[in-house]
Amino acid sequence: MKRAKWFIALLMVVGFASLSVAGTLEEIAQRGELRVACQTQGPPFSFIDKNGKRAGSSIELCEMLAKDMGVKVTFLDFDWDGLIPALLSKKADILAADMTPTIKRAMKIGFTKPFMYTGSVVFVKADSPIKTVEDAKKAGLKTAVLLGSTGETDAKNSFPKAELKSYKGGGPLLIDAVLQGQADFGVNDSSAVIGQMSNYPPNSLRVLPDLLSKLPLAFAVRYDSQDLLELVNLFFLNAGLDGRMEKNLNYWVNTLDWKKDH
Repeated sequence: MKRAKWFIALLMVVGFASLSVAGTLEEIAQRGELRVACQTQGPPFSFIDKNGKRAGSSIELCEMLAKDMGVKVTFLDFDWDGLIPALLSKKADILAADMTPTIKRAMKIGFTKPFMYTGSVVFVKADSPIKTVEDAKKAGLKTAVLLGSTGETDAKNSFPKAELKSYKGGGPLLIDAVLQGQADFGVNDSSAVIGQMSNYPPNSLRVLPDLLSKLPLAFAVRYDSQDLLELVNLFFLNAGLDGRMEKNLNYWVNTLDWKKDH
């Protein structure tokens, strides 16, 4: 009798869990809207272009995702350190940014499978005496990083003698800090640096050749949205098979082709 009651209780728990898992997609379908937490200072992934329109690799991927889902998409702007809180507070259904799925972050949010791989790089003013990563390890130097970013962690590990200056916002703040002499060098994601450098005078900055790390980039959802997580993973798989992912990354990330249009 006790075993029967235990089994019934277990079925009820599983049933309630299944209902909660299925909830997010049902809510999105009923709402007719996918709400996306993103940045506006993160080219080539998410930014406001010269025409005043939202653009970028992550933006385009979310637009394709929403189209496949048959709903409209709404983008919500947050600073980098506001993205995870926005997701956890249910202001957004999904977090779409050039975010690395670390164990620490995964204690709070659930990451999709990676949609690409990148790594942190060091960048300096074109006339900087810093020529190599080893040069940047000298004591007394200042490095600009984004607050809460993987670049901040990589800088702490790679340059223990440097003074870290953490900025709240987007990658252009780091470039400005280096160009204005507030920092000797900056550390950020390689694809973000390449995209953001295109908005500055040619040959004003130089990226050092060595990667500090090789890291995956992924989108994220809340842990109570496993149905949405599976859907996004399926979307990434299909977009990879039908060529949409390759086309997106080649246009937005692997080249500067987007500059002529945005």
